[in-house]
Amino acid sequence: MAAGSTKAVIRPKISQKSIQGIGMTSQRTRNRLMQRLREKGITNEAVLEVMSKVPRHLFMDEALASRSYEDTALPIGHGQTISQPYIVARMTELLLATGRPLYKVLEIGTGSGYQAAILGAFVQQLYTVERIEALYKPT
Repeated sequence: MAAGSTKAVIRPKISQKSIQGIGMTSQRTRNRLMQRLREKGITNEAVLEVMSKVPRHLFMDEALASRSYEDTALPIGHGQTISQPYIVARMTELLLATGRPLYKVLEIGTGSGYQAAILGAFVQQLYTVERIEALYKPT
């Protein structure tokens, strides 16, 4: 790690209630997003399974929770966005398609930590770096 850099661990506060959610954050809403991703060509069921379980609404501002399962990028502050779910799924699908064991993966641009949470289900060691201090420093 370079001098002056800080290591941050992204762990959203996850409770059974927050995972199940209600309304726009419910499992049913997440399942609809997974169906839309299938319709757009995502075929890796393991990727879809993980994405259906990781609560995307916990990786963004509460004010945007009602939009968290739309297939769109959303602002996370400081001119950055949480990636569109299709992009997260496609990048993960392409990584897995290499067929190589995924011992170590480096993600550049942690952002909200959502992509890291998805990747963490598939790799043995995941390293992620964020250059925008306000995104990785606890408030």
